[in-house]
Amino acid sequence: MSKLTGKVAVVTGASKGIGAAIAKSLGAAGASVVVNYASSKAGADIVVAAITKAGGKAVAVQGDVSKVADAQGIIDAAIKNYGRLDILVNNSGIYEFSPIEAITPEHFHKQFDINVLGLLLVTQAASKHLPEGGSIINIGSVISRLTPAATAVYTGTKGAVDAITGVLAREFGPRKIRVNALNPGLVETEGTHTAGTVGGDFEADLVKQTPLSRTGQPQDIASIAVFLASDDSGWLTGELLLAGGGLR
Repeated sequence: MSKLTGKVAVVTGASKGIGAAIAKSLGAAGASVVVNYASSKAGADIVVAAITKAGGKAVAVQGDVSKVADAQGIIDAAIKNYGRLDILVNNSGIYEFSPIEAITPEHFHKQFDINVLGLLLVTQAASKHLPEGGSIINIGSVISRLTPAATAVYTGTKGAVDAITGVLAREFGPRKIRVNALNPGLVETEGTHTAGTVGGDFEADLVKQTPLSRTGQPQDIASIAVFLASDDSGWLTGELLLAGGGLR
């Protein structure tokens, strides 16, 4: 029996990259998966098809996590389709880098609304359904430790995720629901290629600082997410797991 058999998971922002890898890995471990997407239905459908082709169960659900009704709808889809919710992966996130002199309110709110408010809204909606033994996994970033120049807003959002994880671990602890943050280093995805953070000097510099001497792959993160979703990590809550090949 797979370690997540009978469990139901919601993964936000799961149409590509790290979120897609996590959704597929949770499905392979036996969970039924709600694959949330904001705009890329085609991408979400590909993830769902991969899970079902491998014998799992999955459904794609559109929703903007920064909107109350959409956040609720993502969680409602899990209950409607599978009757329960055990695992929530708050993966939705965006990043735009800018030096301090170029930061605008729009630049700030765009990132904080998705990366921080969205996490809170989806978790709030999920809180009514998560049972004892449930697991919430917040996808942060090692950037909150690296604090590179021209990333004040994005780094701020991930610092907030770190802090919120600790708070929610205390709030959910009495219900025996675990809350942990999984903080990747640089990972090769469609998004990091588009942003130019993979394939140039930025990547080369980070690889030099990484003891394992390479850029991460989505599956590197997905495997850890399965661990955090399972009873194997039953004594972990409020933790920030840095998953960057030793990058600090």
